[in-house]
Amino acid sequence: MSTSGTSTFNLDLNNLIEEAFERCGQELRSGYDMRTARRSLNLLTVEWANRGINLWTIEQGQISLVTGQAIYAIPTNTIDLLDHVVRQNNGIQSTQVDLNITRISESTYSTIPNKLTQGRPIQVWLNRQTGQNNSVATVLNGSISATDTSITVTDASQLSSAGFIKIDSEVISYPNVVGNVLTNCARGQNGTTATSHTTAAAITVQNLPCINVWPTPDAGGGPYTFVYWRLRRIQDAGANGTVEQDIPFRLLPCLVAGLAFYLSQKLPDGLARMQMLKSEYEEQWLLASTEDREKAASRFVPRMTFYGQ
Repeated sequence: MSTSGTSTFNLDLNNLIEEAFERCGQELRSGYDMRTARRSLNLLTVEWANRGINLWTIEQGQISLVTGQAIYAIPTNTIDLLDHVVRQNNGIQSTQVDLNITRISESTYSTIPNKLTQGRPIQVWLNRQTGQNNSVATVLNGSISATDTSITVTDASQLSSAGFIKIDSEVISYPNVVGNVLTNCARGQNGTTATSHTTAAAITVQNLPCINVWPTPDAGGGPYTFVYWRLRRIQDAGANGTVEQDIPFRLLPCLVAGLAFYLSQKLPDGLARMQMLKSEYEEQWLLASTEDREKAASRFVPRMTFYGQ
Protein backbone atom coordinates (compact mmCIF):
# COMPACT_ATOMS: atom_id res chain seq x y z
CA MET A 1 0.00 0.00 0.00
CA SER A 2 1.21 3.52 -0.76
CA THR A 3 1.07 6.56 1.49
CA SER A 4 -0.81 9.75 0.65
CA GLY A 5 2.33 11.64 -0.31
CA THR A 6 0.97 14.82 1.31
CA SER A 7 1.59 16.61 4.60
CA THR A 8 -0.98 19.38 4.41
CA PHE A 9 -3.57 18.45 7.08
CA ASN A 10 -5.02 21.43 8.91
CA LEU A 11 -8.36 22.46 10.39
CA ASP A 12 -10.33 25.43 9.17
CA LEU A 13 -12.53 27.29 11.65
CA ASN A 14 -15.65 25.20 10.93
CA ASN A 15 -13.94 21.85 11.44
CA LEU A 16 -12.01 23.07 14.47
CA ILE A 17 -15.19 24.19 16.23
CA GLU A 18 -17.08 21.03 15.23
CA GLU A 19 -14.32 18.89 16.74
CA ALA A 20 -14.44 20.89 19.98
CA PHE A 21 -18.24 20.57 20.22
CA GLU A 22 -18.07 16.82 19.65
CA ARG A 23 -15.57 16.46 22.51
CA CYS A 24 -18.19 18.13 24.70
CA GLY A 25 -20.78 15.56 23.54
CA GLN A 26 -22.61 18.20 21.49
CA GLU A 27 -23.12 19.13 17.85
CA LEU A 28 -22.57 22.47 16.14
CA ARG A 29 -26.09 23.43 15.05
CA SER A 30 -26.67 27.18 14.90
CA GLY A 31 -25.07 30.45 13.95
CA TYR A 32 -24.97 31.38 17.63
CA ASP A 33 -22.99 28.20 18.36
CA MET A 34 -20.41 29.37 15.85
CA ARG A 35 -20.36 32.89 17.25
CA THR A 36 -19.93 31.85 20.90
CA ALA A 37 -17.20 29.35 19.92
CA ARG A 38 -15.33 32.01 17.97
CA ARG A 39 -15.47 34.31 21.00
CA SER A 40 -14.09 31.52 23.22
CA LEU A 41 -11.36 30.81 20.68
CA ASN A 42 -10.22 34.43 20.76
CA LEU A 43 -10.12 34.35 24.57
CA LEU A 44 -8.13 31.13 24.42
CA THR A 45 -5.41 32.64 22.21
CA VAL A 46 -5.21 35.65 24.55
CA GLU A 47 -4.61 33.17 27.39
CA TRP A 48 -1.80 31.61 25.36
CA ALA A 49 -0.08 35.00 25.22
CA ASN A 50 -0.10 35.05 29.03
CA ARG A 51 1.28 31.51 29.29
CA GLY A 52 4.60 32.26 27.62
CA ILE A 53 6.44 32.86 24.37
CA ASN A 54 4.71 31.66 21.19
CA LEU A 55 7.67 31.23 18.85
CA TRP A 56 5.68 31.55 15.62
CA THR A 57 4.59 35.08 16.62
CA ILE A 58 8.13 36.48 16.91
CA GLU A 59 8.72 39.25 14.37
CA GLN A 60 11.65 41.56 13.71
CA GLY A 61 11.13 45.29 13.33
CA GLN A 62 13.12 48.47 13.31
CA ILE A 63 12.68 52.16 14.09
CA SER A 64 14.82 54.94 12.67
CA LEU A 65 15.86 57.06 15.65
CA VAL A 66 15.71 60.85 15.30
CA THR A 67 18.11 63.32 16.88
CA GLY A 68 16.67 64.62 20.15
CA GLN A 69 13.58 62.37 20.11
CA ALA A 70 13.12 60.10 23.14
CA ILE A 71 9.71 58.40 22.57
CA TYR A 72 8.81 56.10 19.65
CA ALA A 73 5.61 54.15 19.03
CA ILE A 74 5.71 50.41 18.33
CA PRO A 75 2.93 48.31 16.70
CA THR A 76 -0.23 48.19 18.84
CA ASN A 77 -0.46 44.38 18.57
CA THR A 78 2.89 44.01 20.37
CA ILE A 79 2.81 41.89 23.52
CA ASP A 80 6.44 42.34 24.52
CA LEU A 81 9.95 42.87 23.18
CA LEU A 82 12.28 39.90 23.47
CA ASP A 83 15.59 41.40 22.29
CA HIS A 84 16.81 44.70 20.91
CA VAL A 85 19.97 46.47 19.74
CA VAL A 86 20.96 49.91 18.48
CA ARG A 87 22.33 49.66 14.94
CA GLN A 88 24.72 52.17 13.42
CA ASN A 89 25.00 52.61 9.65
CA ASN A 90 21.99 50.39 8.93
CA GLY A 91 22.29 48.60 5.58
CA ILE A 92 25.92 49.54 4.90
CA GLN A 93 27.71 46.21 4.67
CA SER A 94 31.21 47.39 5.53
CA THR A 95 30.32 49.56 8.54
CA GLN A 96 26.99 48.29 9.98
CA VAL A 97 27.35 47.37 13.63
CA ASP A 98 24.84 46.33 16.32
CA LEU A 99 25.43 47.71 19.80
CA ASN A 100 23.89 46.55 23.05
CA ILE A 101 21.04 48.56 24.58
CA THR A 102 19.88 47.58 28.07
CA ARG A 103 16.20 47.32 28.95
CA ILE A 104 15.35 49.14 32.16
CA SER A 105 12.24 49.43 34.31
CA GLU A 106 9.91 52.40 34.67
CA SER A 107 11.33 53.10 38.14
CA THR A 108 14.88 53.22 36.76
CA TYR A 109 13.89 55.43 33.82
CA SER A 110 12.08 57.82 36.17
CA THR A 111 15.29 58.45 38.16
CA ILE A 112 17.28 59.65 35.13
CA PRO A 113 17.93 63.35 35.91
CA ASN A 114 17.87 64.71 32.34
CA LYS A 115 15.91 62.57 29.92
CA LEU A 116 16.79 64.87 27.00
CA THR A 117 20.56 64.32 27.28
CA GLN A 118 21.89 63.41 23.83
CA GLY A 119 24.31 60.62 22.92
CA ARG A 120 24.26 57.03 21.71
CA PRO A 121 21.20 55.34 23.26
CA ILE A 122 22.29 52.73 25.81
CA GLN A 123 19.05 52.16 27.76
CA VAL A 124 15.42 51.60 26.79
CA TRP A 125 12.19 51.50 28.77
CA LEU A 126 9.24 49.68 27.19
CA ASN A 127 5.94 51.35 28.06
CA ARG A 128 3.30 48.65 27.46
CA GLN A 129 0.13 50.63 26.78
CA THR A 130 -3.20 49.28 25.48
CA GLY A 131 -3.24 51.00 22.09
CA GLN A 132 -6.71 52.40 22.80
CA ASN A 133 -7.71 56.05 22.32
CA ASN A 134 -9.29 58.39 24.88
CA SER A 135 -11.17 61.63 24.27
CA VAL A 136 -10.16 64.53 26.52
CA ALA A 137 -11.70 67.91 27.37
CA THR A 138 -8.92 70.01 25.84
CA VAL A 139 -8.36 71.43 22.37
CA LEU A 140 -5.64 73.18 20.41
CA ASN A 141 -5.08 76.74 21.62
CA GLY A 142 -3.81 78.51 18.51
CA SER A 143 -3.02 77.17 15.07
CA ILE A 144 0.20 75.27 14.33
CA SER A 145 2.18 74.56 11.18
CA ALA A 146 3.53 71.18 10.06
CA THR A 147 6.94 71.96 11.56
CA ASP A 148 6.06 73.44 14.96
CA THR A 149 7.53 71.46 17.86
CA SER A 150 5.77 73.41 20.65
CA ILE A 151 1.99 72.94 20.88
CA THR A 152 -0.28 74.95 23.17
CA VAL A 153 -3.51 73.39 24.42
CA THR A 154 -6.33 74.88 26.48
CA ASP A 155 -5.86 72.58 29.47
CA ALA A 156 -2.77 70.35 29.70
CA SER A 157 -3.99 68.88 33.00
CA GLN A 158 -6.12 66.58 30.85
CA LEU A 159 -2.95 64.98 29.46
CA SER A 160 -0.15 62.92 30.97
CA SER A 161 3.25 64.58 31.26
CA ALA A 162 4.54 62.63 28.24
CA GLY A 163 2.97 60.48 25.53
CA PHE A 164 1.07 60.69 22.26
CA ILE A 165 -1.84 62.80 21.06
CA LYS A 166 -3.78 62.83 17.81
CA ILE A 167 -4.90 66.07 16.16
CA ASP A 168 -7.09 65.52 13.10
CA SER A 169 -5.28 62.60 11.39
CA GLU A 170 -1.77 63.30 12.74
CA VAL A 171 -0.19 61.49 15.71
CA ILE A 172 2.30 63.57 17.70
CA SER A 173 4.60 62.50 20.52
CA TYR A 174 5.69 64.84 23.30
CA PRO A 175 8.23 64.21 26.09
CA ASN A 176 7.52 67.28 28.24
CA VAL A 177 4.72 69.63 29.31
CA VAL A 178 5.42 73.17 30.55
CA GLY A 179 2.24 74.87 31.70
CA ASN A 180 -0.19 74.30 28.83
CA VAL A 181 2.57 73.87 26.26
CA LEU A 182 3.74 70.49 24.93
CA THR A 183 7.44 70.91 24.16
CA ASN A 184 9.99 69.06 22.00
CA CYS A 185 7.16 67.42 20.04
CA ALA A 186 7.91 64.88 17.31
CA ARG A 187 5.47 65.30 14.43
CA GLY A 188 3.95 62.71 12.09
CA GLN A 189 4.38 59.65 14.31
CA ASN A 190 3.00 56.10 13.95
CA GLY A 191 2.87 56.27 10.15
CA THR A 192 1.00 59.60 9.96
CA THR A 193 2.03 62.81 8.17
CA ALA A 194 2.81 66.13 9.82
CA THR A 195 0.41 68.85 8.71
CA SER A 196 -1.00 72.18 9.88
CA HIS A 197 -3.92 72.39 12.33
CA THR A 198 -6.32 75.19 13.22
CA THR A 199 -7.32 76.68 16.56
CA ALA A 200 -9.77 74.58 18.62
CA ALA A 201 -8.92 71.36 16.75
CA ALA A 202 -9.97 68.36 18.85
CA ILE A 203 -7.28 66.34 20.67
CA THR A 204 -7.38 62.60 21.34
CA VAL A 205 -5.00 60.78 23.68
CA GLN A 206 -3.25 57.86 21.96
CA ASN A 207 -2.28 55.18 24.49
CA LEU A 208 0.29 53.65 22.17
CA PRO A 209 2.82 51.08 23.32
CA CYS A 210 6.18 52.76 22.93
CA ILE A 211 9.86 52.75 23.74
CA ASN A 212 11.68 55.51 25.62
CA VAL A 213 15.41 55.60 24.80
CA TRP A 214 18.17 57.25 26.80
CA PRO A 215 20.22 59.17 26.00
CA THR A 216 18.16 60.66 23.18
CA PRO A 217 20.00 60.16 19.86
CA ASP A 218 22.66 62.69 18.93
CA ALA A 219 23.58 63.79 15.44
CA GLY A 220 27.30 63.09 15.72
CA GLY A 221 27.22 59.35 16.38
CA GLY A 222 24.25 58.44 14.17
CA PRO A 223 22.29 57.64 12.28
CA TYR A 224 20.91 55.09 14.74
CA THR A 225 18.29 52.41 14.17
CA PHE A 226 16.50 50.60 17.00
CA VAL A 227 16.23 46.96 15.88
CA TYR A 228 13.97 44.70 17.91
CA TRP A 229 12.41 41.25 18.02
CA ARG A 230 8.85 41.40 19.31
CA LEU A 231 6.13 39.01 20.38
CA ARG A 232 2.94 39.92 18.51
CA ARG A 233 -0.66 38.97 19.25
CA ILE A 234 -2.09 35.84 17.65
CA GLN A 235 -4.51 36.84 14.90
CA ASP A 236 -8.23 36.77 15.66
CA ALA A 237 -10.48 33.87 14.69
CA GLY A 238 -11.99 34.92 11.36
CA ALA A 239 -15.70 35.41 10.72
CA ASN A 240 -15.29 33.22 7.63
CA GLY A 241 -15.52 29.60 8.75
CA THR A 242 -13.20 28.39 5.99
CA VAL A 243 -10.14 30.31 7.21
CA GLU A 244 -7.34 28.58 9.10
CA GLN A 245 -6.07 29.79 12.45
CA ASP A 246 -2.84 31.69 13.01
CA ILE A 247 -1.05 28.77 14.66
CA PRO A 248 1.33 26.02 13.44
CA PHE A 249 -0.23 22.62 12.68
CA ARG A 250 1.68 21.06 15.57
CA LEU A 251 -0.41 23.04 18.08
CA LEU A 252 -3.80 21.96 16.67
CA PRO A 253 -4.39 19.27 19.35
CA CYS A 254 -3.81 21.85 22.08
CA LEU A 255 -6.06 24.40 20.37
CA VAL A 256 -8.93 21.93 19.99
CA ALA A 257 -8.53 20.66 23.56
CA GLY A 258 -8.49 24.19 24.93
CA LEU A 259 -11.57 25.24 22.96
CA ALA A 260 -13.46 22.13 24.09
CA PHE A 261 -12.65 22.98 27.71
CA TYR A 262 -13.79 26.58 27.25
CA LEU A 263 -17.04 25.45 25.61
CA SER A 264 -17.74 22.91 28.35
CA GLN A 265 -18.10 25.80 30.79
CA LYS A 266 -20.97 27.22 28.72
CA LEU A 267 -22.84 24.21 27.32
CA PRO A 268 -25.83 22.72 29.24
CA ASP A 269 -24.30 19.26 29.57
CA GLY A 270 -20.67 20.39 29.53
CA LEU A 271 -20.10 20.28 33.28
CA ALA A 272 -20.08 16.48 33.26
CA ARG A 273 -17.02 16.49 31.01
CA MET A 274 -15.38 19.73 32.12
CA GLN A 275 -12.79 18.24 34.49
CA MET A 276 -11.78 15.61 31.95
CA LEU A 277 -11.51 18.25 29.20
CA LYS A 278 -9.47 20.52 31.46
CA SER A 279 -7.01 17.72 32.21
CA GLU A 280 -6.71 16.94 28.51
CA TYR A 281 -6.10 20.62 27.72
CA GLU A 282 -3.37 20.95 30.34
CA GLU A 283 -1.68 17.79 29.06
CA GLN A 284 -1.79 19.06 25.47
CA TRP A 285 -0.50 22.46 26.56
CA LEU A 286 2.44 20.82 28.33
CA LEU A 287 3.29 18.88 25.17
CA ALA A 288 2.90 21.93 22.95
CA SER A 289 4.85 24.33 25.15
CA THR A 290 7.65 21.80 25.60
CA GLU A 291 7.98 21.47 21.82
CA ASP A 292 7.50 25.17 21.02
CA ARG A 293 10.71 26.43 22.59
CA GLU A 294 14.22 27.44 21.65
CA LYS A 295 16.45 24.39 21.26
CA ALA A 296 19.77 26.16 20.83
CA ALA A 297 22.44 25.63 23.46
CA SER A 298 22.67 28.23 26.21
CA ARG A 299 26.00 29.74 27.26
CA PHE A 300 26.44 31.46 30.61
CA VAL A 301 29.45 33.64 31.35
CA PRO A 302 29.96 34.81 34.94
CA ARG A 303 30.63 38.48 35.53
CA MET A 304 33.80 38.88 37.63
CA THR A 305 35.05 42.08 39.22
CA PHE A 306 38.57 42.59 40.55
CA TYR A 307 39.66 45.31 42.93
CA GLY A 308 43.24 46.46 43.03
CA GLN A 309 45.08 47.30 46.23
